Amino acid sequence: MQQILIALSVVAGAIVIGLVLRRRQVVQAPTQPSVVVPAQLDRTDFQASTPWLVAVFSSATCTTCADVVRKAQVLSSSEVTVLDIEFGAQKALHKKYDIQAVPIVVIVDADGVVRAGFAGPVTATDLWAAVAEARQPGSSPEPDLGR
Repeated sequence: MQQILIALSVVAGAIVIGLVLRRRQVVQAPTQPSVVVPAQLDRTDFQASTPWLVAVFSSATCTTCADVVRKAQVLSSSEVTVLDIEFGAQKALHKKYDIQAVPIVVIVDADGVVRAGFAGPVTATDLWAAVAEARQPGSSPEPDLGR
């Protein structure tokens, strides 16, 4: 009987130690890919004579891309050119700017400097506010959108 009690105590102790060690073990999150938004574009790569360019790097097979392109097209004006840089039609530009994922939206000034950018889906409000802020600093209540 005494041997059984000792054996049960050892087993219970081992279980307690195992549970404590399991709780201490921290599971690392899987490595997440990072998507890089270009910082500069060569404006001669794009047919845009306006002071501002909104370029949407997209793919025809991406439903999110189509939504982002629709939201961006509303911004087209005499001051803003909106271009859909679709992967199938313009692979060279995707390669040149190392576009690894779509959609990527960049708001570019006349010198080719990317003033704001978004990787992935973006709300119309955030996109429009980022363009307004780039064109006229201080016009948006959230001046860091897209940065």
